[in-house]
Amino acid sequence: MTTFIFDVLNDLKKKNYNFSELTFILPSKRAGLFLKHQIAKVSNKTLFAPEILSIEEFVEELSQLKSVTNTDLLFEFYSTYQKLTETAKQDTFESFSKWGQILLQDFNEIDRYLIPQHQIFNYLSAIQEINHWSSESNQTEFIKNYLSFWNKLTAYYEDFTTSLINKNIGYQGLIYREAVENIEAYIQNTASKKFVFLGFNALNTAEETIIQELLQNDLAKIYWDIDAVFIENPKHDAGLFTRQHKARWTYFKNHSFNWITQNYSKEKNISVLGIPKNVGQAKYIGELLEHLKLENNNLQHTAVVLGDENLLVPVLNALPSSIEALNITMGFPLKSIPLASLFENLFRIHKTASNSYYYKDVITILSHQFVRPLFFEEHTDTSNKLIEHINSNNLTYIKPEQLKKIAPKHTAVIDLLFTNWSTSIKDTLSNCLALIFTIKSYLDEDKSSNRLSLEYLYRFNVLFNEVIRLNSKYNHIKDIASLHSVYKELLSSETLDFQGEPLQGLQIMGMLESRVLDFETVIISSVNEGILPAGKSNNSFIPFDVKLENSLPTYKEKDAVYTYHFYRLLQRAKNVFILYNTEADVLTGGEKSRFITQLELEGIHNIKHHIIAPKVPVIEHSLNAVRKTDTLLQDIFNLAKAGFSPSSLTNYMRNPIDFYYQKILKIREYEDVEETVAANTLGTVVHNTLEDFYEPLINTVLTVDAINNLKPKINDRVTFHFKNEYKEGDISKGKNLIVFEIAKRYVLNFLNAEIEAIKAGNEIKILQVEAHNEVEVTISGLDFPIKITGKVDRVDAYNGITRIIDYKTGSVEQNQVEVVDWADITTDYKKYSKSFQVLTYVYMMYKANNINLPVEAGIISFKNLNSGFLKFAKKESSRGKKNTLITEATIAAFETELKALISEICNPDIDFLEKEV
Repeated sequence: MTTFIFDVLNDLKKKNYNFSELTFILPSKRAGLFLKHQIAKVSNKTLFAPEILSIEEFVEELSQLKSVTNTDLLFEFYSTYQKLTETAKQDTFESFSKWGQILLQDFNEIDRYLIPQHQIFNYLSAIQEINHWSSESNQTEFIKNYLSFWNKLTAYYEDFTTSLINKNIGYQGLIYREAVENIEAYIQNTASKKFVFLGFNALNTAEETIIQELLQNDLAKIYWDIDAVFIENPKHDAGLFTRQHKARWTYFKNHSFNWITQNYSKEKNISVLGIPKNVGQAKYIGELLEHLKLENNNLQHTAVVLGDENLLVPVLNALPSSIEALNITMGFPLKSIPLASLFENLFRIHKTASNSYYYKDVITILSHQFVRPLFFEEHTDTSNKLIEHINSNNLTYIKPEQLKKIAPKHTAVIDLLFTNWSTSIKDTLSNCLALIFTIKSYLDEDKSSNRLSLEYLYRFNVLFNEVIRLNSKYNHIKDIASLHSVYKELLSSETLDFQGEPLQGLQIMGMLESRVLDFETVIISSVNEGILPAGKSNNSFIPFDVKLENSLPTYKEKDAVYTYHFYRLLQRAKNVFILYNTEADVLTGGEKSRFITQLELEGIHNIKHHIIAPKVPVIEHSLNAVRKTDTLLQDIFNLAKAGFSPSSLTNYMRNPIDFYYQKILKIREYEDVEETVAANTLGTVVHNTLEDFYEPLINTVLTVDAINNLKPKINDRVTFHFKNEYKEGDISKGKNLIVFEIAKRYVLNFLNAEIEAIKAGNEIKILQVEAHNEVEVTISGLDFPIKITGKVDRVDAYNGITRIIDYKTGSVEQNQVEVVDWADITTDYKKYSKSFQVLTYVYMMYKANNINLPVEAGIISFKNLNSGFLKFAKKESSRGKKNTLITEATIAAFETELKALISEICNPDIDFLEKEV
């Protein structure tokens, strides 16, 4: 294929220009590399390479000013702001940086377009005065300060630009303005040079002035890359700027306009592909490249252009392994590197001065891939030990001293992470560098495996050294929040550059990197509204109408820039794949781009439109089944000999697979910090408190006085058991304080219910509290006795009738302790598990000869205390008569079901089958 650069060089060759004597000016540095490569193809003799400059480099040469970073400019501008603003009215550097960046962008635009500064600043000031009725005598202090700021814009600008020029530095706009002022002198001193401008489209006023001056003095040639379809259609935004230049520049009244081409109308294969989500686009790009590689054997003239540069990492992960030659023109954002998340977490926890830190933040830092190795000690992961201590002791907030006690050998690392940050900015930055070098010393032990991680560290070392340089030079950073702001600003602009062969294989680039370059096959991603084009974003203090009045670019012009880049990619391409996200999202782009709609409405090309659905494998949900091998059976028998508890048997009823995991494999849930007291902790506290109260009253008849004497002890005993169960968790505030008060209220309400029962003439005698029971059961088919074990919360005699009582802090209703059909008691967990549990307690006590039948058994629900003692009942039918007394017949019927359940657990022919929950 023929490229624009190749055509330009051919034209120059035909006109007998000596390439070595030319200076080529291009929109970007990257295009210069391709230009140099093409010269070798056009020229048939050995020659010295010509000077090739980007427009920014050329303008810097003209202005004699050096461009500096945005962060440097922000620090310089803050110095000006401090000098011209009363100390009492000054913003902090952090607050200043938020609006200072916007004002710098406006300064840049004003200068690039050569707008008279005083004119526009006075205009802006006048607008604000009108908006706030400046003639009114009763202005607030806030409005006075606000108007004062606008009135000082000219002073800020003049002092700031003068300071920069004196230091021979500048922002882009100032450099352009100075270049325009120097252009006449430059022309006089450079009469022998010949400049070639190529591939330009949107030019600011300064660029237009410079290029026209060189053209008028016959020192330059300019080549435009525009197609007839775009320039001849007065409404087509791709030709907006070129049409303006062609019509307005006096040079073109007497000289030809090079060039208007006819490439866009040539036959092309254009496919528009709607794909859900960004990751879907990345995956499809991988599939597309694999297909293209099979067809063409190489991807030498193929480019992947990312409309959304955040897609870089997913696309790199989706690339097929068959691609060998690859060049990535975009750097890998430093903010996406794992080390960035570590420093982000550290800055976040240290922004507010504190001597203790939230446990999740501490665990996140201790678990970080760059921190964890620092705690290795003789093949032991001490960071894991610290995390386990935090979880097991319910530490919601942790002090560094607590960590040092557990890991005394790692106090230096703990200090770097959690202390010495709030003393001074200098110490904080020293801490960051020391942490980097500590990590480096560990990675140096195996350099070959850690080369990428060491590169990360190096780049962050450079970044923090830059912050140190800026702070030592300007001394504007006064607190951690300001430091974090500067760090983020530097981080957002830094990239980790990829190494590759820039002229070979597949090219992956952003939209701006594609300027002047041509490819046979182009894949463009994220062609959605809000991304391509970016839409109506206005990050400026200058109102829209003021921009129009002063010929400053608005969102319309910015959209036209991207329209040109988009269509220019299509001009010479033969195969075009345009991808867009079908899932509209206001944050990351909306519906498909207007560019796609315009392509379809033009009717020049036959557009193939497809909606690509991701390949989603059909995953048939199958319930787990575990066969009972000889080894597993032996484990089950061992468990049966040790003892089944009522809760373990109901666990089997609920889901046999859970029983297998918890009781056979001994897999327990991960112990996490209980930020809010869990339900089981609340239950344990209430149970233990009542055990303390009633244990001294065993074998005594309860009296009102005895119960009243327990009330003053409630706070003390509940507090004691909370500390015992909740460890070092805080119950002094928030939800935990509410749960603590609920526990006390549960106990108090229970005691009041006992008093009411006694006052009503009932006699209550405490027989046992937390009674441990253990019985052996012989089951047909098993040659060993089965043990059943468990604790009964309370056994009492109520008006002479023995009651077996189970406490529940949750809500229980009467119908949950009633049985109609005995066969259901071991099969329907939700309905009968409570009945099963209380009957198991009765069964154990009866078999152990601890009670005489008949008895009553049931539940006291603290959430349903008004219902009193919820008695187990056997019903003849769903609406039949209830029998609440448990007799030998009841126990015999229950024993049959209990033995059948245990037989099933121990049966080698019945697998552990998962139930659908």
